[in-house]
Amino acid sequence: MASLFIKFKMIDFLSILGLFMGVGAILLGNMLEGGEFRSLLNGPALIVVFGGTFGATLLQFPPAVFFRSMKMLLWIFKPDDNDPEAQIKQIVRWSLDVRKDGLLRLEDEIDDITDTFIQKGLQLLVDGNTPDAIFAMLELEMSAIENRDYQAARVFEAMGGYAPTIGILGAVMGLIHVMQNLANPELLGAGIATAFVATIYGVGSANLIFLPIANKLKIHVFAAAQLRDMIATGIVAIAKGENPKNIELKLSGFLPPPSK
Repeated sequence: MASLFIKFKMIDFLSILGLFMGVGAILLGNMLEGGEFRSLLNGPALIVVFGGTFGATLLQFPPAVFFRSMKMLLWIFKPDDNDPEAQIKQIVRWSLDVRKDGLLRLEDEIDDITDTFIQKGLQLLVDGNTPDAIFAMLELEMSAIENRDYQAARVFEAMGGYAPTIGILGAVMGLIHVMQNLANPELLGAGIATAFVATIYGVGSANLIFLPIANKLKIHVFAAAQLRDMIATGIVAIAKGENPKNIELKLSGFLPPPSK
């Protein structure tokens, strides 16, 4: 499996840059063609596209998945700290402590750790479970966490699927409005504007916002899953009584290869 660790200590400026470049390119292109910014502002189209998209999404997903996706949305600009090198050093230190003072030495570590997955792994280790039992229980939790977060990322993928279709629906509604007012030329402009702007909103939001967010969240979900897999492997290695140096070499295999 290819390593996909992502290490961020600050805001992900590429996400901010990408958002502004994508939306800015549309606005700049419109301006260079002689269009006005206000021509892209249309209240009815906004309500139809985004209201319809969020409504369909709420219908598709249960509340727990939807609210998890809203919480994960922050990862786009400020991902959780992910430092596998530091985690490997910590696991090696644990193995040294166990060799020196025994498993009960790790009891003092458990209360100071905020990550519930690591807490569970260390508790299973301290309680004297077999390596196979520890890995089996951690594997179940890893699978549950990854599935939960992957489903949450799919919320934005679903939005990216609904938005263009609902944009077309808004366009059809605008054209219906035009056809009903052919005898009143002064009302035609609003209907035509809604028709075209709704399409822009639907296709633009899907390809510039919703689908990129979904794909980036999936990358973060996969990276977090790899980190948990590495932690579980390290804890099981400690349970087996492996040499700390061998544990370090084994876990280093989870890291991406150095750049050439």
